[in-house]
Amino acid sequence: MHAPLYLAPPSTERIRGHIHSGRLGAIVTPSSGNRVPEEGLWAADSGIFGNSYVGDDAYMRWLEERAEYANRCLFATAPDVVGNAFASVNRSYSFLKRIRDMGYPVALVAQDYAEFCPYWDWDDFDCLFIGGSTAWKLSPAAAVLARAAAAAGRWVHVGRVNSLKRDRYAALAMDADSVDGTLLTNGPDVHLPSVLAWTWHLLLEDTLPLVDVQALTSDPYDGRYQLDWVPPVAAAPRGPAPELEQLTLI
Repeated sequence: MHAPLYLAPPSTERIRGHIHSGRLGAIVTPSSGNRVPEEGLWAADSGIFGNSYVGDDAYMRWLEERAEYANRCLFATAPDVVGNAFASVNRSYSFLKRIRDMGYPVALVAQDYAEFCPYWDWDDFDCLFIGGSTAWKLSPAAAVLARAAAAAGRWVHVGRVNSLKRDRYAALAMDADSVDGTLLTNGPDVHLPSVLAWTWHLLLEDTLPLVDVQALTSDPYDGRYQLDWVPPVAAAPRGPAPELEQLTLI
């Protein structure tokens, strides 16, 4: 088993030390107030999910101002729409090339019903970021989509990973390269030892010959999120993104 790289807000000296050493990566949003670490890998996230989005123009300016660090950035997310892949792809597509042109690997955030949305192409992004509702994120459809992205050579990132159980699921079921969560947002140094221990747990499990993979992946729900979710009606995109006429349907 591999252990996904955990991306943490670089909010304390201890966390930044682990980012500089490569034991963690950093995830930075415009609204967090955190600076890009002086060393180590990092990712840029728009912050839309946390309801603290600064707006499209401000986000693009924020990325441009940090383009000198793009060579060690794992991905920068394109603006998305939470919970609806059709609306999200429609919003994201015009930003993918803009972000790439700044020198960043660009991430398309997968939302609910992404497995049914044909309005995107693997060649147009570098990272598939598994977002969406918890119910969709833990569905077989999301896991298959993540593994398909890995097979296509894309970086796979999974959001809202706040337990060893969820980290293990991201590694086993989704073949994730990196993960992040909100656990280190509040009480970062208090929870830091737990997050670091998850990586060791996953690496040590690789030495166990009788790991029951089905048991490890069958129940990733850790009680931290509600699953009383009613699927919304999947809306059609508002209109085709630029040059989508040339895309090959999935």
